[in-house]
Amino acid sequence: MTPAEKPRPSPRAPTPPRPPRIIARNPRAKHEYHILETWEAGLVLTGTEVKALRAGRATLVGAFARVRNGEVWLEALHIPPYEAGNRNNHDPLRTRKLLLHGREIRRLLGAIEQKGLTLVPLELYFKKSHAKVTIALGRGKKEYDRRDDLKRRDAEREMARAVRRR
Repeated sequence: MTPAEKPRPSPRAPTPPRPPRIIARNPRAKHEYHILETWEAGLVLTGTEVKALRAGRATLVGAFARVRNGEVWLEALHIPPYEAGNRNNHDPLRTRKLLLHGREIRRLLGAIEQKGLTLVPLELYFKKSHAKVTIALGRGKKEYDRRDDLKRRDAEREMARAVRRR
């Protein structure tokens, strides 16, 4: 067999993508808002913030996003100081910039100008080695909407139990 006739080895099969490592979720967001649309945005972080996130320490409850001067900022996201950090540790509640494409920011700006819509973070996670946040456009629920959702969930749970018992 000549070298030209040798069969070439097949390229390695691509590895399946790893699921993102979720650091924090905002459980109150889906309870308090009707989620209309979601976006994935990168976060601008300092070194000690990344280390604290890798340790799995962050709180999204009460956080919200705001558009200022054509940029999107995430406010009230609590990332506690990194324990092994020095005096140059970060401020836990500082405002952090979100990285989105210009067309996404323009779309957000147009949507937020509608009355009653706000930007809320749903999840904070690492995708490959980059910190990402899922932000959602939401409309605040009324008290009766929340009660209806709870009743609907309870009914679905009861139906699932009944089906399992059979």
